[in-house]
Amino acid sequence: MMEPTGQTTFRERWGTRLNEMFPERQIVLRTEERVSYLRISKAPQMTIAAALLAFSGWIGFTSVSYFLNDQILASKNGQIVNARLAYQGLLNEVGEYQRKFIGITTDLEENHGLMLGLVEQNASLQQDLSSIEHELKVTEAERQAIYGARERLKGDLDNIQDNLTSITSRNYLLQDNLDTTTSDLSSALSERNVALVESKRMKVYAEELEATLSSLETAQVGTVDDLTRQTENNIESLERVVQMAGLDLAAVLEKNMSETAGQGGPFIAVPEGVSGDELRMKLVSLDNRLEQLHVLQASMQRIPLAAPLKTYYLTSKFGKRRDPVNEKWSMHYGIDMGSTNKSPVYSTAPGVVTYAGWKGKYGKLVEIDHGGGIKTRFGHLGKIYVKKGEEVGFYKKIGQVGSTGRSTGPHLHYEIVFGKKPMDPTNFIKAGRYVFQDQG
Repeated sequence: MMEPTGQTTFRERWGTRLNEMFPERQIVLRTEERVSYLRISKAPQMTIAAALLAFSGWIGFTSVSYFLNDQILASKNGQIVNARLAYQGLLNEVGEYQRKFIGITTDLEENHGLMLGLVEQNASLQQDLSSIEHELKVTEAERQAIYGARERLKGDLDNIQDNLTSITSRNYLLQDNLDTTTSDLSSALSERNVALVESKRMKVYAEELEATLSSLETAQVGTVDDLTRQTENNIESLERVVQMAGLDLAAVLEKNMSETAGQGGPFIAVPEGVSGDELRMKLVSLDNRLEQLHVLQASMQRIPLAAPLKTYYLTSKFGKRRDPVNEKWSMHYGIDMGSTNKSPVYSTAPGVVTYAGWKGKYGKLVEIDHGGGIKTRFGHLGKIYVKKGEEVGFYKKIGQVGSTGRSTGPHLHYEIVFGKKPMDPTNFIKAGRYVFQDQG
């Protein structure tokens, strides 16, 4: 078979070119009178030329590498120095975080002790209220007994008056026959004198009973006044905590009033008359203040005053901030709490879980409804330990710190909502610390 003309021409031209570059050469060697020839064909010449070309390339490469080596070493030394400076900066930051961690741990230990003191004081107050209610019951029983004795004395006085009336009528009837009824009249007069003496004695006894009732009423008024003052002091303390948390006191009372509208308690009768009006008014006022205190105490159980992490540091505050991802200004409706990965996250008040799962940029989210219009949200969790509809108590473990969703690293996004309005969780945590310090 014949090859194509174009391919034959290329080979011929290439062979001609090689023949021109590497023609057959002869080297003349003369030794004294003897001449010899050394023939060098095209193939050895091409081999020698290729070796010389490779050797020249290697010489050039090593020369360039030798001159550039110093620059590369200088660049590496600079990188090493920068790495050492960065490492020293990281060591300084770690030391600062350790100091902050120790300070926060100390604060949490103090707050725990203050919380225990608050619980003990509340228990003592409940015991005092129970003892006062018992005293009121006993006093009321004594008063009822005195009232019964007074009514019996009134009945005896009425009987004496009836006897006197009967004796007087009999005297008028006996005047027609004085001779025959002298002895009877003398007896009647003697009976009347005895009756008058008994009536005076009964009046004195009634006056003594009235004085006893007055002293008992005075003691009851003092007891009610003391209890009212204690109740008002407790109300002022709780109202101060609600205001420190940034909540509207009137709105909190309104939202919790319907859930605590039930009434009850022992029946304590108030005597009729002018002297009982003061005690009656004071008891009504005390009942109103106790009802307000009950509503506030029920509200305090729903307010999240504790921190959801045992140890943390604040990485982003509530409100306007630079977005950590795109560096643009944005609104932050919670706080970011930095902590180690997988640190336990706790509920900050009793409530019912209304959401537990993945929620967009929040990542893994838990939402708890505490009642009274208050909700808390915990975002970017690594794990979730609760389910929707589950009832959780105070400081129950609900998850772990993670970095799910739109997050730059392990932390907890913590939100508090009151009546669909975002609140600053920092104020709630500060109010909780104030409660513990005040009770301590």
